Amino acid sequence: MNLKRSLIRVSGVVLALVFGVMAVRLASHATETPVAIRVDSTPLNREPQNGNSYAPVIKKVAPSVVNIYSTRFIKERHYRNPLMADPLFRQFFGDADADAQPSLRREAWIGCGIIVTPSGYILTANHVVEGADEIKVGVENDRTEYSARVVGMDPPTDVAILKIEARNLPAATLGDSDQIEVGDVVMAIGNPFGIGQTVTRGIISALGRSLVDSSDQDSSDLTHYQNFIQTDAPINEGNSGGALVDATGRLIGINDAIISPSGGSAGIGFAVPINLARSVMEGFLKNGKVARGELAGVEFQDIDAGLARGFGAPNADGVLISDVKPESAAAKAGLTAGDVIVAVNGKDVAGRESLQVTVSQLAPGSTADLKIYRNGVSKTVSIILAESPGLEPEPAKSSGNPAPTARADALTGVEVRDLTPRLRWQLGAQRDLPGALVTSVDRSSNAYVAGLRQYDVILEINRQAVANAAEAVRLGWAARTDEIVVKVWRPTGNNGGRNLYLDVDNTKRGN
Repeated sequence: MNLKRSLIRVSGVVLALVFGVMAVRLASHATETPVAIRVDSTPLNREPQNGNSYAPVIKKVAPSVVNIYSTRFIKERHYRNPLMADPLFRQFFGDADADAQPSLRREAWIGCGIIVTPSGYILTANHVVEGADEIKVGVENDRTEYSARVVGMDPPTDVAILKIEARNLPAATLGDSDQIEVGDVVMAIGNPFGIGQTVTRGIISALGRSLVDSSDQDSSDLTHYQNFIQTDAPINEGNSGGALVDATGRLIGINDAIISPSGGSAGIGFAVPINLARSVMEGFLKNGKVARGELAGVEFQDIDAGLARGFGAPNADGVLISDVKPESAAAKAGLTAGDVIVAVNGKDVAGRESLQVTVSQLAPGSTADLKIYRNGVSKTVSIILAESPGLEPEPAKSSGNPAPTARADALTGVEVRDLTPRLRWQLGAQRDLPGALVTSVDRSSNAYVAGLRQYDVILEINRQAVANAAEAVRLGWAARTDEIVVKVWRPTGNNGGRNLYLDVDNTKRGN
C-alpha cells in the first residue's frame, strides 16, 4: 500500500503535519508536585462472553474524553485594489493602497483529548494543538469550557500534554498497551466532524505499525518514534487525540491518524499506544523534557528470512547490526556486526521501529539487556544507554563573512534545515523539491505575522531561488529591504501542496 497517497491526520477542520525531525518543544517546565495516574495492568479476560451492550463501559470512560478547540490568529492586510494583494505588484507600486490597520483572521480546528488525572492533566495528539495561539477544552460532564496551557509537546511521538485548572475531574484509567493482542475488542471515542461525542467499535487489527517509509533512511536517522496500534474501529476527522479503550474501558491508545483514499474512514485507523504516551508525559512532569535512551555506536537494519538464516537467527523478527563504531558503548558492550537483536529487557523486538521505541522509553544512563543471536547461538549482552541526540533540528551550515547561522537576520525568528528524501516523502512533496524546510517560527516575528509557518518550504527570497538551508540563510542575511517577498511551498495535508508568496514587513526591527 502506498501510504504517501493516503495518510490523513484526523484533527478536525484544519489538519496539521507533524514529523519526527522536529525538536521536543517544552511549553512550561514542571513545577507541580508529582501526579498520581490510575493504571490497571490486569490482563484482559479474553473468555467469550454473551454481553449485549457496552453501555456500562462507555458511561464510565466517556466523561474523561474532552473536546479541544485550537485557534490560530492570522494578521491580514486588505487592499482596495485586488491586484495589490499580490506582493509582486507591491514591489513595484508600493503599499499605499493598504488599509492602515491590518485585521486578524481567526482560524480554528477541533480535536479531542483525554483527562488522565482529577487535577486536570490531559493527553492529546500533538498535531491537534501544534501552532495554536489559544487552546480551549470542553469538558463533557459539566458543560464547562476551560483555557488550557501546554505542559509539553513531543512531535516525534505526536503526543502533547495540556493542563486545565480544575479539580475532581473524571479521569480515565490507563491500561497496559504492552498486553493487548490482535483481535481484542476496542472502542474509539471522539468528536468526528465536530458533530458531538461519538463511540465506534472494532478490534485491534495489527500492532507495531509505522506510517513512515523507512526505505530511504538509514538507522541513524530515526528521529520519529512510531509504534501504532491499528484498528478497524471507525475514526474520522475530529477524532484525533480521542480515546481508544479496551472492552473494560481502560485507555490503551490515543487516536491519531487514518489511511483513506476518500478522506473518510476506511477501517484503517491508528492510535499511539498509551504506554508510549505515558512515558512522554512522565518525562515532562518529572524533568521538564523527554530524555530518551539510545544504543550509541551501532547501526542496524531490518532482517528478512534469508538474512535470518544467514546469520543464525530463528526467524525474521529482530534487527541485524550492520556496523559497530570503535570505542563506542556498543563496542565496549561486545556487540559486533552480524549480531541479531531479538529482545530488550525481555521484550521482543519485531524490527527497527520496535527497537527504537522500546529503547527510547528507557532512561539514558540505564543498563539494557539485549538478547542477541550470534552465529546461531543465543546470548545476552548488557549495554549502557546514551541519551538520544537526534531530536534537535540540525542548524544550517554556511560560510562567508559575516558567517550566517540557522537564524536568518532579515527573517528573524525563522529556523531552517535541509530537505531530505524522507522529509519530502513526509510532506507529500515531489522528490526533487528544492528549498529549505522551516522548522520553527517565532510567533512574535515579522515572518510569523506575514504568515510563514512551521513545515513551509522556502523556495525564493526576494525572487532569488533557494536551493537549501545554507542558501536560505545567505539570502536572508543579504535581504535588508523593508519588505521581503518570500515564496514558499506549503503542504496541504492531502498528499500535495501549493505555492504562495508572503510579504514580510521588515520595518518593525524590534521583532
